[in-house]
Amino acid sequence: MLPSYSFNRRGFLHATAAGVVGSLAPSDQCVLLGDANQQTQGQAKSVLHVHLSGGASQLDMLDPKPDAPAEVRGEFKPIATAVPGIAVCEHLPGIAKQMQRWAIVRTLAHREHNHLLATHVALTGRPTPIPRGGTDLDRVESRNDFPNFAAALDFVRPRTDGIPTAVSLPNYFIEGPLTWPGQHAGFLGAKHDPWQINGDPNDDAFRMQALSMREGITQQRLQSRRQLLEQLQNRRAGNLSGDASSFRQQQEIAINLLTSGKVVNAFEVAKESAATRDRYGRNQFGQSLLLARRLIEAGVPIVQAAMGIVQTWDTHTDNWGKLKNKLLPQLDQGLAALMDDLESSGLLQQTLVVVMGEFGRTPKVSTLPGQTLPGRDHWAHTYSGLFAGAGVRGGQAIGETDSQAAYPITRSYSPADCLTTAFHALGVESETQIIDPLDRPHQLCNGQVIAPLYTGAAE
Repeated sequence: MLPSYSFNRRGFLHATAAGVVGSLAPSDQCVLLGDANQQTQGQAKSVLHVHLSGGASQLDMLDPKPDAPAEVRGEFKPIATAVPGIAVCEHLPGIAKQMQRWAIVRTLAHREHNHLLATHVALTGRPTPIPRGGTDLDRVESRNDFPNFAAALDFVRPRTDGIPTAVSLPNYFIEGPLTWPGQHAGFLGAKHDPWQINGDPNDDAFRMQALSMREGITQQRLQSRRQLLEQLQNRRAGNLSGDASSFRQQQEIAINLLTSGKVVNAFEVAKESAATRDRYGRNQFGQSLLLARRLIEAGVPIVQAAMGIVQTWDTHTDNWGKLKNKLLPQLDQGLAALMDDLESSGLLQQTLVVVMGEFGRTPKVSTLPGQTLPGRDHWAHTYSGLFAGAGVRGGQAIGETDSQAAYPITRSYSPADCLTTAFHALGVESETQIIDPLDRPHQLCNGQVIAPLYTGAAE
């Protein structure tokens, strides 16, 4: 079990004043929930967070409502899955066949209907305060933000073995001049930022430049340079400023990565057989999941895989065409291959897989002015996510929504609950805190573990 970091009793008493967003249920504390959860705490060595940027439609994927009016149910039909009583969209046959491995949570919910604010909530479990006199579009990425959950793990559980705590791929969420918040370490500083990949693993020319040595620089030569650098730095260690010290730490991290053949080799997606690459799908979606699997095999604790660029799943127009012709088939194929490989290698038992967006889509179909192809708009009141692995009991649908998949009619779960569940799976203690630059304590686990994922019993 991981002990609490930067913990003090006085700070703990004030932790709830840190402005965090927890579950929509009464309690805001991260709790352990009975013997079943005691057994699953710490079972995961890795977490794979598959993020559907833009917000995927719950009605057209994992919570179909075939008896709803046409302007609500949309164009797709539900299909039965391998688990009696659970249906999903007809364009998710892979998930339907593997339903015994998956748990659907149908009552995810929070209060932010804007992409930037909702993305920060999804990746940190916290809201993003809007500056006085500003709008939600002013809440771009800031070093005053609460850290991304992967960055927080790097803070409380730093690594020294040359394997990064987190890798995010295949792109950063940037829309024009706006850099979406929630993607880096915020007030913890750049040292704890997830390693960011910007490139398409499906491209034949894909290679991780940031983890590649220039031609003629061998690992032995790099190690020699490292030893020389250490000698020079030791002589002047007492004179290092804060900035210089931070730069030195970044150098050390970079050298560790470059000398870790295991991590560098993980990026060699081309080493996979043609048949394996075909199983995942020869597209950015599928090859990103293949790369994510290789990073998990290399021992990376958190992999954040974005399925598309920013707002890929933002289907205000042509919702059913985009989902049917590209988004759902590619996601379904890639996830099916991923789950087969994790299962066959035994890694599924130690890897928590989470698939979700920052919110869902409106129950009622709409057509934007000037457009002819209908779609669905932003909706955070309820949406769906997929969970599997690391002790999660598959073959179940958790939570129930109303007849239009508009609101939960059973207990709802927040992004804070999802991240608390991830920390729980990784063995992070519920009392763990992080301290911001003003020496204020923040409770890292600010939600509740989603107990039915492990117990199979409704709350």
